[in-house]
Amino acid sequence: MKKKILFINFGGLGDEILFLPAIISIKKEFPDSEITLALEPRSKGITSLTDIIDETLSADIKNSGKYLALLKLLLKIWTKKFDIVISSGSNKFISIFLFLTFIREKIGYNSGKLSEILLTKAVDLDKNQYAAKMYHALAAPLTKHITELPQINVQRKEAEHNTVLIHPGVSLLSVKKGMIKTIPAEIWAEVIEKLAQKGKKVILAGGPDDKDTIETIEKLVSPDKFTNMFGKTKNLKELAELISSAEVFLCSDSAPLHIAAALGVKTYVIFGSTDDKKLIPDNGRVIPVKAKCECPIQPCLWERRQTTCESLDCLKLSADDIISIMEEK
Repeated sequence: MKKKILFINFGGLGDEILFLPAIISIKKEFPDSEITLALEPRSKGITSLTDIIDETLSADIKNSGKYLALLKLLLKIWTKKFDIVISSGSNKFISIFLFLTFIREKIGYNSGKLSEILLTKAVDLDKNQYAAKMYHALAAPLTKHITELPQINVQRKEAEHNTVLIHPGVSLLSVKKGMIKTIPAEIWAEVIEKLAQKGKKVILAGGPDDKDTIETIEKLVSPDKFTNMFGKTKNLKELAELISSAEVFLCSDSAPLHIAAALGVKTYVIFGSTDDKKLIPDNGRVIPVKAKCECPIQPCLWERRQTTCESLDCLKLSADDIISIMEEK
């Protein structure tokens, strides 16, 4: 029987990529189903990476009008007549929202007694694992299929020997919120210089959020030391294709990391305040690059604080530190 299934996953693009395995497994169980994903407007680019999503519904929950946005989303949901709704939110309000959708089968995380009463299935939430696996637990009540890694649909290119693709940026929203998750542009410039000196073919990429970082690098590094692809990838699909063409990918903790993991490209990721064990698969293809830091609460972001500290000892990495880790592993 054909089912109309609604997935709700609010967050950045990286969250949507990590949520894909849950959707894929459900689609395997119900191959004729119609999949709708409710998400934030900033993450709609996910549709360029997969053909599994038939429709998206957006709600801008990051501003002062979030409750109105959720009400408008609820009104849209009522017109769609979904058979199943699956939500990734762990907030206690989520179970109430899912109940108000009046969808017959409602699956979400167990946030207490209310969720156990209002949901068809309240799934235990285990945050101490790879996020894709955490999200995939929501699929377990409906299917025995297991999809361990995100899968994206792009035209893969043959990896070019001796290439290092660098994507230094993070989302501008995280920076505005005081979440510093990468090294300064000046260190990225040194990394490019030193890799070029070692005979690597360095390629630089980035999106609109990375403009300031890229411009700093352009001022500090001679253009003959790297191939500048900034602004030349028009969308996420083209960025994914570019990533697939690299022998090695070096990036910050941001959405491109999850694209590279899905493609199986050897990837090195700068990690500071966030938990690499929750954000990368344990398959040897994605390697965390971390400073030797004795901060007693590292990793701190999200679990212990909502913004990073001023000292940022966890991101005190030199260009030599980064290259050394890349050469060791």
